[in-house]
Amino acid sequence: MKLADMKRSEDTEQICVMEWAAREECRYPELKWLYHIPNGGSRNRSEAVKLRRMGVKRGVSDIHLPFAHGRYHGLYIEMKYGRNVTTQEQREFLCDMKGADNCVAVCHDAQSAIALIEQYVTLPSRGILKLSSSLENKNVYWDDDHICHIRSM
Repeated sequence: MKLADMKRSEDTEQICVMEWAAREECRYPELKWLYHIPNGGSRNRSEAVKLRRMGVKRGVSDIHLPFAHGRYHGLYIEMKYGRNVTTQEQREFLCDMKGADNCVAVCHDAQSAIALIEQYVTLPSRGILKLSSSLENKNVYWDDDHICHIRSM
């Protein structure tokens, strides 16, 4: 099934982010190592048990870029779509990763995630993430745990 034929969802938004990253590797070589962590999705019982035994953990963010930029050690993005919200385990993971000096955010669409990744990979040494012109036109808010949420307008 082609992406254009699929109904928009968290999955299609993540696919768009990863396809963009593949196209932009020449500009930002570290995007070669941007990856999706397959913790979600429905599986049969035996597969779910096997994956848990292999170390799959509830709450781990969807996308990770394991490269330091600015003052951050890496980037974690939890993808959501529509009215979906983070779970308690996801908020706990994001808070812990933020406490370990990673850049973390919840992005509600591909455009927001792409804008965030571009800003992240161009951070100056010791720089911190601020709203750049590519994120200014987004609906940005911080939740009670001080986790940034970004959604295209």
